Formats: sequence, structure tokens, C-alpha cells
Amino acid sequence: MKEDPRLAEIAALVGDPARANILTALLDGRALTASELAYFAGVSPQTASGHLAKLTGSRMLALQKQGRHRYYRLATPQVGRMIESIMEVAAAAPERHRAPSKADAALRLARTCYDHFAGRLGVGIADALGARGHIVLADEAGEVTEAGVDFLSRFGLDLVETRRRRRAYCRPCLDWTERRPHLGGAISAALAVRCFALRWVERQRDSRALLITAAGHRGFDEVFGLTL
Repeated sequence: MKEDPRLAEIAALVGDPARANILTALLDGRALTASELAYFAGVSPQTASGHLAKLTGSRMLALQKQGRHRYYRLATPQVGRMIESIMEVAAAAPERHRAPSKADAALRLARTCYDHFAGRLGVGIADALGARGHIVLADEAGEVTEAGVDFLSRFGLDLVETRRRRRAYCRPCLDWTERRPHLGGAISAALAVRCFALRWVERQRDSRALLITAAGHRGFDEVFGLTL
């Protein structure tokens, strides 16, 4: 083919249902074992091992060793954005009949997009920060204003450390369920870490969906003017 053949190779890797499930399971930014990923993929441990070897070999996954344990995570935020973008395209494809589930509703309310918030929660935070003049989002980039620096610092973010991270500082990330941007980049990851520390949100077992706690409902309302 005339174009880079790696495009077709990566597409083929993602196109396998078991590997797609593995990549989706890792979209919350955590590292999981091969056994856990075999469960998410619905395949045997031996089959999962083969899929993981292909994904690490393509540098889509990174392997971490801790003692006798081996953990897998998405290699870069770019891989997470690619998977979310594919989900966005898939959401616009002709619908197949499938009864809506509680899991679907939970993902649409609040979930992780690699290491930051997505769903109604993520979009709502982006809207609130934009409406108050704390951030400005363009099509491909974003900026934190002086007022935003003051607000986020008072909220507990270490913006000096956040700027040192080797990734985009502030950018839009199109949400595949809401079809509007939520906040991406290092600043959004720092916001998520702070909200987890405050116990405003909690992870749900075997899901990217997040539980917004009672403290979280109060906090998002009082701090961001966000009612979920």
C-alpha cells in the first residue's frame, strides 16, 4: 500500500474483539494483570497471553513487572485517545438493536477517559470552567486563564508540577457519548486525581464507570455549579 502499512497493522490489532475489550478495559488508566484482562476479554488465559504479546509488541501496551506480578497498561495517552475516537465513530454508525442497560447509563453519567473524567461529569466540568472564564477551548487546543490558575490552585492543584508533565497541558477531548468536548491534557488528569482524593468519585469494580458519592454531588454543585 502507498501509505504507512502500520496503519493497517494497528487497525487490525484493534479490530479483534478480544483485543478491543482488553484495550477498553485499560481506558481508566490503571494497570491490570493478564488474568484480569482475560476476564474482560472473555477468553482463556492462554489466548489472552497471545493477544497481550501482540499489543505490547506494537507498543500499544506497556508491561510493568512488580515482584512476581506482571501488569499491563496503555503505553501512552495517545492510545487512549485513539480508542475513544474509534468509540465516537462507532457511536455514529448505524445502530444495532440492543436493549439499553444500567451499565450504559452509568458510563454516560461519569467514567474515566484514560486518566481524566468523561461522560456528563467530564463535559459538565469543562462547560463550567469555560462559562466562568477559567479555560478557553478551541478545536484542537486549550488554555487556562489567569482566573483559572487562581481557581484551580485554590481547589488544590499543583499547577507548577502539572506543567512539567511531558504531555499537552490543556486541550479538548471529544466525548463519544455526549458528542461534545470534555477537558483533556495534564490539567484534567490533575483534576481527576484531586476529586479522587476528596472522595467525590469512586471506581466501580470491573467497569470504567465512576460512582459519584454524596460528598461528590455536594462538592461538584458547590465548587463547579454542576448538578448531576
